[in-house]
Amino acid sequence: MAVDRAQAIAGRGLQGDRYSSGAGSFSDRDKPGRELTLVEAEALEALERETGIALEPDQTGRNLLTAGVSLNELVGRRFFVGSIECVGTERCEPCRTLERRTVTGVLKGLAGRGGLRADILVGGEIAVGDRVELEAA
Repeated sequence: MAVDRAQAIAGRGLQGDRYSSGAGSFSDRDKPGRELTLVEAEALEALERETGIALEPDQTGRNLLTAGVSLNELVGRRFFVGSIECVGTERCEPCRTLERRTVTGVLKGLAGRGGLRADILVGGEIAVGDRVELEAA
């Protein structure tokens, strides 16, 4: 479900998200990167252009849709989404569950550009239109 604003909680995730409440499919695994997931609008555009598969952002299972930022480059780096501070933990490759929920071909079509897993270091409110920026060096 798309929303205009969300509360990001450090160490937990987005308020109301299944992972923030501990109800996500992999919540029982003690692994970083479950707090925030991001996907590039450009990846969804390329998926449609190359395969004819059109996915709506909320079909991806990711929390945030970005534009104009290479998410793969944020692995291991601190960055901001608006005023919240995050750290990219790993690429968020597409999985069989996504393909089962959508259409055959999504797994292959999003390989290498499925998004980013991140943890929230400093929480706050995020909103549609907030910029994604690297932490100053």
